[in-house]
Amino acid sequence: MVQKTLKIIHAGALQMVMEKCQEHFLPNYPDLQIELTGVGSREGAKRLLTGEKYDIIALADQALFAELLVPNLVNNYFIFASDQIVIGCHEESKGNKEITPENWTEVLLKPQVSFARSDHRLDPCGYRTLMVWQLAERFYDRPGLYSTLEASCIPYSIYPKSIDLSQALLNGQVDYAFLYSSEVRQLDLPFIPLTPKINLSNPAYAKLYDQASVSLESKIPGTNIIIHGSPIEFAIGIAKDSSQPDIAQSFVDFLTGEEGAAILEECGLTPC
Repeated sequence: MVQKTLKIIHAGALQMVMEKCQEHFLPNYPDLQIELTGVGSREGAKRLLTGEKYDIIALADQALFAELLVPNLVNNYFIFASDQIVIGCHEESKGNKEITPENWTEVLLKPQVSFARSDHRLDPCGYRTLMVWQLAERFYDRPGLYSTLEASCIPYSIYPKSIDLSQALLNGQVDYAFLYSSEVRQLDLPFIPLTPKINLSNPAYAKLYDQASVSLESKIPGTNIIIHGSPIEFAIGIAKDSSQPDIAQSFVDFLTGEEGAAILEECGLTPC
């Protein structure tokens, strides 16, 4: 029996989702091996641009497909889940007895408190955190809040992607971390929810989210693109040069079907 390999590159935040999908999908394909590669979504898209070969691409920001992958590397993509940004913490986090969805800025900016985000250059959770801070500055009418949070945050380069940051939070290396709700739920960690007007969760506030923006390197080295805030949507697509297009399509159908929806809900995501 000739063994086939399905190569999937995915957002680090989807690690548990992909592992569970693999577990349920493989029994139907006894001659199949699945290779999972978890990275920051922006890094993942750029890996395809540099020539790395994968069959399936699952990213934490559907906009990356239109910006970097369609139509040259991927024909189309499917939005399959949504999420929101929250502030994760742990039992020993400084100030965890007083922090609320209303006073979180004051607690995070205390000198003895540490908080972190992932790398915006590689990971959508990183640039979405910057957008949350911009929206918070407007929502709370506190000029300079964005810059103050950015200056007080642990250097982003320490945590390339949100899954790295969530592990650091779990291990008590930071007091607070800006993460997806699904990530802290998977780790069974406490978290502080943010108002829907800033947490990038609600399509009804899309125009409000659009007021936040971050400058990132485009697919042309040395040039930048402005990314605007939008509701968080995860998406998946099949590479045009996939070596296993039929199996790849079956996997996408599984993830976007009833069984996949149950796995997404189990992992704290909202199926679309």
